[in-house]
Amino acid sequence: MTTAPTATTDEAAQPPAPAPAKSAWATLRPLVLRLHFYAGVVVAPFLLVAALTGLLYAASFQAEKIVYDHELTVPAGDRELPLSEQVAAAREAHPGGTIAAVRPAPEADATTRVMLSGIPGVDPGHTLAVFVDPYTAEVRGELEQYGSTGALPLRTWIDEFHRDLHLGETGRLYSEFAASWLWVIAAGGLVLWFSRRRALRTVRGTGGRRRTLGLHGSVGAWAAIGFLLLSATGLTWSTYAGANIGELRASLGQETPSVSAAGGGEHAGHGPAGGPAGDAVHGVGLDKVLTAARAEGLGDPVEIVPPADETSAYVVKQIQRSWPVKQDAVAVDPATGEVTDVLRFADHPVLAKLTRWGIDLHTGTLFGLPNQIVLMALAAALILLILWGYRMWWQRGRGSAFGRPIPRGAWQQVPPHVLVPLLALIAVLGYFVPLLGIPLAVFLAVDILLGEIAHRRGRRTYSGGPVCSGTSSTRESRTRAAAA
Repeated sequence: MTTAPTATTDEAAQPPAPAPAKSAWATLRPLVLRLHFYAGVVVAPFLLVAALTGLLYAASFQAEKIVYDHELTVPAGDRELPLSEQVAAAREAHPGGTIAAVRPAPEADATTRVMLSGIPGVDPGHTLAVFVDPYTAEVRGELEQYGSTGALPLRTWIDEFHRDLHLGETGRLYSEFAASWLWVIAAGGLVLWFSRRRALRTVRGTGGRRRTLGLHGSVGAWAAIGFLLLSATGLTWSTYAGANIGELRASLGQETPSVSAAGGGEHAGHGPAGGPAGDAVHGVGLDKVLTAARAEGLGDPVEIVPPADETSAYVVKQIQRSWPVKQDAVAVDPATGEVTDVLRFADHPVLAKLTRWGIDLHTGTLFGLPNQIVLMALAAALILLILWGYRMWWQRGRGSAFGRPIPRGAWQQVPPHVLVPLLALIAVLGYFVPLLGIPLAVFLAVDILLGEIAHRRGRRTYSGGPVCSGTSSTRESRTRAAAA
């Protein structure tokens, strides 16, 4: 009778082979997944409002041309009247207020805008734009105007709705909060999507939650770069992050310069040129001032700001934000009509140029209509991503209720040599972007507190699922986490 050979003592004593060490990404992925999930759930309502209002704002440029066509356009004539006569016609129609600026007709079929400040019933931060036919001096109408882009009532209302929900400075926190987190959610989703196996990224031929995930990931991957740009450019003029960015630029000597409206011709360090404008008939008058600016190469469109007082100069500046950008400016002595200072956009510091281009890209003016179409597409994509995200959460609960949250404790699996630099980076970002740092700190504190409560009750969970003794339960928990 043959017996099977028995294992030797050495063979029986051999320990099991050690499990392969996890890569840094394998330990970070559950953490990124949890952050993406919870940030999406909490921030999504704010992003949804920002996307809907941003979609309206991107469309408002073209809507404005249609709604205010009578005020903005005129039949092209043969010869324009002197600018001083056009301004006199506007003053005759509206003798109250003070002339804040004049924008000569930039095109053959466009009107001249004369902006008046201090008009009763007009918001103190706005001006009343009087539209004058440059060929006949007929006043075509008047509308309240806001901002350097010359937004009229329709676009102004949508702009303020997008920026602060018509709640003033307090309302601006919503848009800054959304912009502070948009790049985090977009970057996290992009990393998670491309870290999945190609087969799991397929949309065609799938159904249920996997199809929703495929649509969410595919659209998000295509739109992620746009979201990152929108977030970065939106923060540049936000309340808190924008102030920090401004201080950083100042420390680096990268502030936006302005032409000097005072005597001496030296560039003022910073801030707006001109200040509150006075009467537009100082010295040599508007026509000679415009001629002097043209001689320095300032083509249309331009804006003329009258002297603020008897010791100040006229300031003429180009106001074209579309590419190629025209942002040169000159100061003209009202007594002699000579140019006393010139500032070229080409001479602006690098960060000042990038800020200018970034803001114009965000607002849809840098590349005109194509820019606005891209912004509308990004807004629509963000709306769909949010809806798909909530649908996936619902489908995790098998279609009857919202599903399981992503388990906590993922940070405990990250090795110290990765976790410590990561925490340092988050601290720096949180300092410069407070509406990212403060909510993240609150979330971590609440998460740790809830985890401690669950631990004391014996129900502590980790990124792989709840701690349990059964092998099949552990395997099932890991399978669910991997599928997420």
